[in-house]
Amino acid sequence: MKADRHIDSAMTSRERLLCAIDGGRPDRLPISAHQWQQYHLDTYLGGMSDLEAFAHFGMDAQIQYPQSTGPSFLSVEECRKQNTPQWRDETTVVDDDPDNREIHHSIVTPEGTLTYRTCGNRKTTWITERLIRRDEDVELIRKYMPVHPLDPAPVSAMADAIGDRGILRGTVWGDQAGCWQHACCLMETVDLILRCFDDPAWVHALLEVLLEKKLQYIESLKGARFDLIETGGGAGSSTVISPALHEEFCLPYDRQMHDALHDLGFRVTYHTCGGTLGIEELIVANDCDVSETLAPKSIGSNQEPWEFAAKVRGRLALIGGVDQFNICDCGTAEGIRRTVRELFEKVGPNGGYVCSLSDHFFDTAPEKLRLFAEAGRECVY
Repeated sequence: MKADRHIDSAMTSRERLLCAIDGGRPDRLPISAHQWQQYHLDTYLGGMSDLEAFAHFGMDAQIQYPQSTGPSFLSVEECRKQNTPQWRDETTVVDDDPDNREIHHSIVTPEGTLTYRTCGNRKTTWITERLIRRDEDVELIRKYMPVHPLDPAPVSAMADAIGDRGILRGTVWGDQAGCWQHACCLMETVDLILRCFDDPAWVHALLEVLLEKKLQYIESLKGARFDLIETGGGAGSSTVISPALHEEFCLPYDRQMHDALHDLGFRVTYHTCGGTLGIEELIVANDCDVSETLAPKSIGSNQEPWEFAAKVRGRLALIGGVDQFNICDCGTAEGIRRTVRELFEKVGPNGGYVCSLSDHFFDTAPEKLRLFAEAGRECVY
């Protein structure tokens, strides 16, 4: 980490973000959002792009590249594009109402059929019936679930389009980037937790299958122009599982992915949705470069951003910290400014911090986002 690094001259958004992510102290506090949702862009911003939205509000852009994922959150068209002769997703659209979508999936393999179901609306998609119901389903996933390599050409084109206005973020193949978090998309979380006690070897076998596929995908990232790769996921946070389970079923797999990403020269950010109490040292031990999203207690975390920051001080850069609902959606102008200033003074006094809305937002009024961005730009080192 380079916490004592300080740049006196004005920086571009790209320089500012990378300086903070590398542990340095930029010209001012970087101010950003975790991701811009298409619903918000269409509903409140006239359909502008996420890059245009960041510029519109004067924020430092973090742009998420639309990478290949596991099947659960893809559209019908995207699912069909993922098909192979040995993994054929035969989708049935039960309801195509954009406010109440329901899709049933039957995945045909040479040795059996797997099924799952999803529902969704204009804001998001969720899984209503998981893929794994029998122990032997894991073997079908191991043998037949495809991992399509990344095409680096569109990545370079997007990086060029962003230029000095921000950074390009990527992730790792799967319904979630982390092995444990991905497993919780394939199997009911409570059932998976119980299996950790009843049959831990089976759980490790599932995680090894997912790790092998993720490492295969990571190899295809070589040379891709990503500034930051996101791993982890909320199911590994200490609001879902205990530190002991995290240490056994998250840490070893996270560390192997991070080692592989570092070998290719990528920075890694580890996402926990804020539930970090008791796993601070495990997050450091997984060898990520950045921890996010620093969700505060008001949005369901189990410690405040500055409490976590004090425990990992100087060993990780940090992104997040702002309750996007209670502060930005419902808060006052004074409350927004007070929150950003408090985070600046308590989490990022020496740099190494990107102040950001902690996670997805959908109905935040544009004037609140403008106030948030202005508050961040006022925090000068």
